[in-house]
Amino acid sequence: MASSHDARTPAQSSPFRQFLYPLGHPRIEELKGLDAYEYGDVATRPGTFTGGLIEGWKPLYLEEFRGVTADGSLLEGLFPLSPALPGEEAPVTAMVQAAHALLDACTDDEREALRHDVDAPEWQTWANPEFMQFDTGIRLEYSTDEVRAAALELVRASLSPEGYELTHGMMRINGFLGEVVGLPNILNDYSYNVAIYGTPDLEAPWGWQLYGHHCAVNCLVVDGRMSLAPVFHGAEPNEIDEGPDAGLRAFDDRVDAGTDLMRLLTPEQREQAITYERIVDPAMPEGRVHPGDERHLAGAFQDNRVIPYEGVRAADLADDARTALMRLVETFLVILPEGPRAAKLREVHEQLDEAHFSWIGGHRPGDVFYYRFQSPVLIVELDHHCGVFLDYDHPQRFHVHTVLRVPNGNDYGRSWVRQWQAARAAASAD
Repeated sequence: MASSHDARTPAQSSPFRQFLYPLGHPRIEELKGLDAYEYGDVATRPGTFTGGLIEGWKPLYLEEFRGVTADGSLLEGLFPLSPALPGEEAPVTAMVQAAHALLDACTDDEREALRHDVDAPEWQTWANPEFMQFDTGIRLEYSTDEVRAAALELVRASLSPEGYELTHGMMRINGFLGEVVGLPNILNDYSYNVAIYGTPDLEAPWGWQLYGHHCAVNCLVVDGRMSLAPVFHGAEPNEIDEGPDAGLRAFDDRVDAGTDLMRLLTPEQREQAITYERIVDPAMPEGRVHPGDERHLAGAFQDNRVIPYEGVRAADLADDARTALMRLVETFLVILPEGPRAAKLREVHEQLDEAHFSWIGGHRPGDVFYYRFQSPVLIVELDHHCGVFLDYDHPQRFHVHTVLRVPNGNDYGRSWVRQWQAARAAASAD
């Protein structure tokens, strides 16, 4: 995420401003004065756009977790639980200290709301829309400054500096959007829930979750290992063009990595990669563009989705294209701290010949598009979206959604948790 500052005026620098709703428009006026809970109630009403989304998503949360797969069958043996290799350790000591500081900052009621079992189904309640579908953990906008600061410190202690900057940046852009459109009551820097799963410990599994509009991070550690997935980062717009954070931008690296890779493919490989030539293509089957998720497939409540491989095989790419493909992957994995990032890159390299890369839309400068990298151990997606709080009905480059998943059962570190639990149960039986 860039955070450079310049002297451009908002009108000169920001194409999103031409899509602001006019003053008094009901899209904005009808939401003014509602708090997060009142807006959540409004959003669930049957027959509304948001109510339809919730109706489709809610049953998925109730499914027992298995994991995203390519064909409905989990690939076994991909995530053996063993202590982290030298140089691949997660910053668990700092995380434990930060988690205890957060718990200490909370009231008794907040601590009770904050904590869940390490394998609780509440993990699967995260969502990225602006309306609160599940009130899991504690809501930061209703917490004290001390609790907010402690929650952010837990995020900082767990992620890389780049990962913290991106995650906190999504929260700041959300607050900026609220100011621009006049809805700080439902769009602000702290419109996010935080929860802790398990008991913070140097070896036993535990983790935390942060989620809200355009930002969701699920982090679990066990035996020095870290699973950071699912992760959702998005923004509308993808920049702040005025105020103290002017110049903050997101996703240029991920967007550029996609078009850089497409330039390096042969014409035949590019044809294989492109599943649809237009971002909204009449050749798409019904349902391929979801009303909320649009083209991305691995978002909220899709924990058990079957996502078949599509596009060009990484095994068929020339060396320069494979290098560009890994650079694209690295723009997502940069959010991991150094040790777990090294571990995840090793896993991706080991499975790279099984990976596929697919594309929807144009690939020239200024085009809007979707792409997906999918392997047995990692899925990442980027999609340009239509307007939600800005007024446009065709995807724009300044509205970006990105998703990261660990398929085959290790989202939320669940494969490791189950192996840990099985080993402890076997030891107790002996």
